[in-house]
This record gives sequence, structure tokens and C-alpha cells, in this order.
Amino acid sequence: MTVLTTQNLRARYGGVEVLHGVDLAIEEGEIVALLGANGAGKTTLLRAICRQVDSSGAITLDGTRIDKMTTARVARLGIGHVPEGRGTFTELTVEENLRLGILARPRPVRATANEDLNLINETFPVLHEMRGRQAGALSGGQAQMLAVARALLARPRLLLVDEPSLGLAPLTTLELFNRFQSLRDAWSLTILLAEQNARLSLRVADRAVVLTRGRVSLEGPAADLQDHDALRAAYLGEAPSAPADRPFPSTRGALDD
Repeated sequence: MTVLTTQNLRARYGGVEVLHGVDLAIEEGEIVALLGANGAGKTTLLRAICRQVDSSGAITLDGTRIDKMTTARVARLGIGHVPEGRGTFTELTVEENLRLGILARPRPVRATANEDLNLINETFPVLHEMRGRQAGALSGGQAQMLAVARALLARPRLLLVDEPSLGLAPLTTLELFNRFQSLRDAWSLTILLAEQNARLSLRVADRAVVLTRGRVSLEGPAADLQDHDALRAAYLGEAPSAPADRPFPSTRGALDD
């Protein structure tokens, strides 16, 4: 079942168009890695889906057109967003941030909020241990876990995650990425993961879409895109002329095999 589609999606900031006709389809239960260099349009695509930027074209969620809806309405229909930079309320405690996620739940699932909060505590025990601490006192990795946990408590069907490795140490990044598949299964999620760390994203994703200058330049099963030459050409805009055994160029936060 297709959860989300975009057709000829264009987005702009003022008079500057950033997305130039993006067609995208995401199936239920998939983890899709949205890859691309800085400025490729990854963040703008997530914001357009959430109705946070000026855009045109069709966006459909579970068969319903959402491209004329408000951000709040789209969130209530089941799209969760973990923005670049986390977006937690630093002056509030960890528990207060999580409670805000519960307030965003659709009414039909509010009755199970305490069960889901217990599931969050099991999934992210460090957040339970620090529930009384201000969010601004958390480490980068802990703050990212809090941002993800708060979004999960709204019970989205589709979770958009923007640059989760930003500012994190490599081991913390690896720990976070290793959780995405288990979160998908435990919370019945579909995940669109926007990230520069191509190598690590392809390890956890089912499928990948590469953006280049606001357009889809490459897409397919994640295992197929492990081909370093092909991904290098689309990701960095270079000709695929390197030897086949040449290691993939490192990206921000990337981990060696």
C-alpha cells in the first residue's frame, strides 16, 4: 500500500525555487533514505510534505490530497517530523517535552498514551532516567533521541527524520541509526530519512532516493545503490570513472566499514 506520493512537487523560498518537480512514492512499512549533498533539497522536501514552505504540485497521504492543508492538519492525519537541529524545547524537562508529543495525538489514540510512554521508556531508557532534567542539558545524542521519542508519541504513520546525525559523534550516530529498523517494527512506522551519511543510511534503508539540485537523480533498492561508482556520480555530481574497488568518499559523520 502506498502511504505517500508527491507529483511534480515544486517548492520555493520567496522567488527562489528549490525543488523542481519531485515525484516520489513511499510504500507502507518502508524505510526510505533521502540522500544528497548540502543544498540538494532534502530539508525542503520534508518541509514541503509537512506544509511548512510554499509549494505546488500534488501531495497525497493514504489517498487524501494534503497539499492545500495546514501543517497542524497534516500532523493530525499522521505525519510526524523530526526537524534538523532536533527542535526540542530546551527550557522544558524531558518529561514535559514528551507530554507535548502526547498532546499532538489524534483523539482516537489518546487512550493508549500511557502504554506508549512506557514503550518509549523501554526503547530509550536514558530518557526515563533523565525525565526531570531540562532538555537543554542533554547531550547531542540524548537530545536527538528525545526529538524522535516526542514525534513517536504523536503516533504518526509516516515519520520524517531530517539529518539525525548532525553534530553527533560516530558511535552515537551508529547507535541511533541501528534503532530505526526496530522503531519501524515496534511503532508500525513508515520512515523517510533525509541524511548526508549515505553509507550508514543505506545500511538501514529498504530503498533510497537521491536528490541533486532539487531533482530526483537516482532511486532504487538500497542494496543496489551500494554500488559506489553509481552513487558517487549522483551524490557528488562526478563522472563514475574511479576504479570499482576505490572506497566511497567519506561524508559527514560517516563510519568506516
